[in-house]
Amino acid sequence: MEVVHTIPELRAAIARARQAGKSVGFVPTMGCLHEGHLSLIRRAKEETSFVAVSVFVNPTQFGPNEDFSKYPRTFEDDRRGCQAAGADLIFAPTAADFYPAGASTWVDVEGVSAKLCGEFRPGHFRGVATVVAMLFNAVQADVAVFGRKDLQQLAVIRRMVRDLHMPVRILAHETVREPNGVAMSSRNRYLSPEQLAQATAIPAALAAAQALAKAGVTDAARLRAAASDVLAAQPALKAQYCEIVDLETMAPVASTAGLRCAVAIACHLGATRLIDNADL
Repeated sequence: MEVVHTIPELRAAIARARQAGKSVGFVPTMGCLHEGHLSLIRRAKEETSFVAVSVFVNPTQFGPNEDFSKYPRTFEDDRRGCQAAGADLIFAPTAADFYPAGASTWVDVEGVSAKLCGEFRPGHFRGVATVVAMLFNAVQADVAVFGRKDLQQLAVIRRMVRDLHMPVRILAHETVREPNGVAMSSRNRYLSPEQLAQATAIPAALAAAQALAKAGVTDAARLRAAASDVLAAQPALKAQYCEIVDLETMAPVASTAGLRCAVAIACHLGATRLIDNADL
C-alpha cells in the first residue's frame, strides 16, 4: 500500500492504476478510523480493483466552537487499518498543501443542507461539499463510498454530484454499530462506559419510530413523538433535533405516505455530539 501526501503524487498513482486497467474506488475520511470506516474500504474493494483512502482532518467543516484541534490524529493506526481492509493507496495531505494560498472558492449545496445539522452547524456542509469536490477532482474515482450514518452529508454529496455532473457513482453503506447498538463514530472514544450505555437510548428511539411505521402509521408527528419519548426517558441525553425527513431533500415532512423517509436524531451526551438515523 502506497502513502502519498501531494496531489501530483496522488494523480501519478491513480494514473498508474488506470494504465494497468484498474477501476478506482474512493473512501474519504478524516482519520481516526474504526470498523465503520474499514467496512467502507472493504465495500469499495468489492466494487473496484484499486481503492484510494483520504486521511485528512478538514478544517473548513469545523465551526469556531467545535473540536478541530482536539479531533484525534491516529495516522499509524489508520495506516494499518487501511492496509488490512485492502486499501491500495492513502492520500494524507496537509491543509497548507491541499488548500491553495488565498483559496476563496466554495461549493454550497443549498436546500438539502439547510435543516438538521445545517441549522446547528452553520458552514459545516459548505466545508464538506467543498473538500469532497476537491477530493473528487483530485482522485477521479469511478465509485465513492460513504457511510449512511451521516445521512444529511450523503444527501448533500449526492445532490452536488447530480447538479455538477460529476462522473462518480455514490454508494451508501449501512451504518456499522457497536455491540450495544450505538452507531460507530470516531467521537465515541470521548464517551465513558457509562455514557456509551446511556447512548443506547438513541437506537432505541429510532426503533420506536420504525415499529410505529411498520404498523402503518404515516403521521410524522406521531412517529417523532415515539422517538422523542424514548430520548426524553434518558436524562443524560440532550436532544438537539428529532425529525422525520424526506431522504432526498432532508426536509421535515408532515406525513411519510408515498415518500422515502427516515427518522434522524442528534443529541449531546456530555460534551459529545452524536447523530443517528433509520429508514421508515
